[in-house]
Amino acid sequence: MDNAYPLDYGQILRTVERAEVVAFRFVTVPMRLLIDNRFSDVDPPMVKLVPRVTSAEERFKSLKALRPRFKLPSKISAVWWPRYIGSLEESGIWDAIVQRIANNGFQEIADSCAEILVELRRMEHEEMANAIAGEGYRTLWPVAR
Repeated sequence: MDNAYPLDYGQILRTVERAEVVAFRFVTVPMRLLIDNRFSDVDPPMVKLVPRVTSAEERFKSLKALRPRFKLPSKISAVWWPRYIGSLEESGIWDAIVQRIANNGFQEIADSCAEILVELRRMEHEEMANAIAGEGYRTLWPVAR
């Protein structure tokens, strides 16, 4: 069951539709979803799972390493997603991410987003199983093995 944190879906959709670069931070997955909507004749938009960073400066440095032919954006919009991965689809946010890329003429990149969604679901499932088993988590009671 998803938690009760209120989300402004309209604002998140506007961010996805307008921002050059967006990073989704998940509660249930240790990786971040980094979306760089910028493109050139050489470089298509980028949708990629990336590791956590400890600061905004580190995120900008990692983006520059991933996209060396682009100038750094003036900002990276961050979206905190305190829900399950499936709710990205249910809310229409995932479709908006994919549609923006497709509308810019990059259908192949848009199609590859399905693989990223599968990987996010797999990581979420693995993280939940680890939490239940106490792998990498502290439990309040001993785990019977």
